[in-house]
Amino acid sequence: MISFKNQIVLITGASRGIGAAAAVSFARGGASAVAINYLNHLESARLVARDVEAAGAKALLLRGDVSDPNQARALVDHTIETLGGLDIVVANAGVWPAAEKSILQLDDEQFENTIRINVHGVFWICRRAAEHFARTGKGTIVTVSSTAGQRGEAFHSDYAASKGAVISFTKSLASELGPLGVRVNCVAPGWVDTDMSASALRSKPGLYEAISDSIPLKRIATAEDVAGPILFAASDLARHITGEVINVNGGSVLCG
Repeated sequence: MISFKNQIVLITGASRGIGAAAAVSFARGGASAVAINYLNHLESARLVARDVEAAGAKALLLRGDVSDPNQARALVDHTIETLGGLDIVVANAGVWPAAEKSILQLDDEQFENTIRINVHGVFWICRRAAEHFARTGKGTIVTVSSTAGQRGEAFHSDYAASKGAVISFTKSLASELGPLGVRVNCVAPGWVDTDMSASALRSKPGLYEAISDSIPLKRIATAEDVAGPILFAASDLARHITGEVINVNGGSVLCG
């Protein structure tokens, strides 16, 4: 049975979608406290905090931009200072520019912004968390990548590059931090029906149904479908798993 009793969790990008679902799931799994990072969606974050507290955990709302190194460090530090520790970090915050752009159209600003948030943001959070875990001799990090980081994604090369970097970064940290008692794993979703992807999934008549039909399990994932594997990776059930990528795509991309 998965139990996070007496565990303190920090989730970045937790006001909506996968991060929000994970926050509530950790609370339902017995976590003592969940730090909910958000940037622009305060009201959504408050709703997540309400659900976390209803599930029996303390909720801490933390506004901050993970792609700013000072703010990222402050998110980790404030969690530790306010909640009395930190056991699990879920590096989930990210962007997916929905508009399709070939390499001939992709401008410097979009590419750099995607890398800054999706790669630099994961780096800053994980480095600060690793410093804390190295002192305590224990801890768990779960990063969130994508099938795009495994097979590439035409017309979204910036996003694919950023998520591929997250996978390699995860494997590197697993090797580095394992001897210090820290596990690092990655969850890689395919299509997920969240606010971030909703407009793209419904941009053309019949597209949602066509994508669903192309997936062997014949449906697009919900945020909760991804939250479950995140909890597994962070739990003691996965205590001898590190450096792995858990694919959550309904069989659409069969990576080893």
